[in-house]
Amino acid sequence: GLTEFSDIRASDLSYGRKRALEIATTLALNPEMLLLDEPMAGMAQEDIERISALIRRISKNRTILMVEHNLSVVASLSNRITVLARGKVLAEGDYAAVSRDPRVIEAYIGAGHV
Repeated sequence: GLTEFSDIRASDLSYGRKRALEIATTLALNPEMLLLDEPMAGMAQEDIERISALIRRISKNRTILMVEHNLSVVASLSNRITVLARGKVLAEGDYAAVSRDPRVIEAYIGAGHV
């Protein structure tokens, strides 16, 4: 999705397009697995939707391990979620299961919201 920007220097691209370029340069190596660390951090909603669509498209033929705190992104992209707190696994499973887990709610929302 970056062809129309081929005449623009990478440093002049928007933040979201720079992130897409980072993923594209990694994909050029044809990896079996991608490790993405908060790929949506600092992005506007339009860029989040674009990068989410890109991740969804490229995940069809490779494994993607992603650390992400945007829960709507996690819910829409993840098949399996592992929730960590202080280096320990609190819960694993699909979004519906982990989002209802009392330990996850207490660790990330607070006990008063259970």
